[in-house]
Amino acid sequence: MDAFLTSAALVALAEMGDKTQLLAMLLATRFRKPVPIILGIFGATVANHFLAALVGHSIAGVLTQPWFRYAVAASFILMAGWTLIPDKIDADAPLKAPSKAGVFVTTLVAFFLVEMGDKTQVATVALGARFDNLFAVTMGTTLGMMIANVPAVLFGEALAKKVPMRALQVGAALLFLLLGLWMLAGLQGWLG
Repeated sequence: MDAFLTSAALVALAEMGDKTQLLAMLLATRFRKPVPIILGIFGATVANHFLAALVGHSIAGVLTQPWFRYAVAASFILMAGWTLIPDKIDADAPLKAPSKAGVFVTTLVAFFLVEMGDKTQVATVALGARFDNLFAVTMGTTLGMMIANVPAVLFGEALAKKVPMRALQVGAALLFLLLGLWMLAGLQGWLG
């Protein structure tokens, strides 16, 4: 349960103001079809985050040396800094569903590709390395993405004007920092 809840909380907070959340708002305002957009986000996230968690889990199983655990802890601390850097997306760039693909496929492909190398994907790799439950990490990170993106799709521009994105980014950064410091304290034997 720790893997699921930690994954959901970290990704939900890290996603605030992230380029994929901005993409969700952009898709919602351009296509005005929330159900296929939400389903596309869900499908893309499950696929992308399963692969990311699998990579993290595989690396953790092969590299069990203390230096690797320090590297995972350091990655969470670095994620804290990265979370403070706001993403931008060009809202004026032309966005059109391919004639045969439709809104669902457009969202699925766009989200999967935009999430590659994104901070939430990197966080999922680190979470997969940290926790031994691949399913819980994937479902937790997927839930976190949905918590952040479904309101973005449904409420779009109104939400962006009312929610203090900077405060959410700082909260996410603090969560990443605390997790990294907690791992370091555990490696040093400071925790019981």
